[in-house]
Amino acid sequence: VQLQAFGGGLVQIGGSLRLSCAASRRTETMGWFRQAPGKEREFVAVNWSSGIAYYADSVKGRFTISRDNAKNAVYLQMNSLKTEDTAVYYCAARLSGNFKCTASYRYWGQGTLVTVSS
Repeated sequence: VQLQAFGGGLVQIGGSLRLSCAASRRTETMGWFRQAPGKEREFVAVNWSSGIAYYADSVKGRFTISRDNAKNAVYLQMNSLKTEDTAVYYCAARLSGNFKCTASYRYWGQGTLVTVSS
């Protein structure tokens, strides 16, 4: 499965961005992770094709993950952005294990940079 993420950019504090990730074929689970400079990659959100979703506490209430199963795509709507949301965002697919762990995902996209400025 090939994943391509896009939609990152520069946004001011409090602004919004929508990330998209297109998969070459359908997968049951797709998620988003992020990696800030000097930090480990961390879980952001995950979505099953059934619609069930989980979020990291740091983004709950601000970010929304959604799927378009017909397009094999997953989206991350990010609202009320904070400077601490600045990171490279990666989409991932094919979960086997703990959905919060990077090692549980088999396929990864190339990442898209989100910069939140003051």
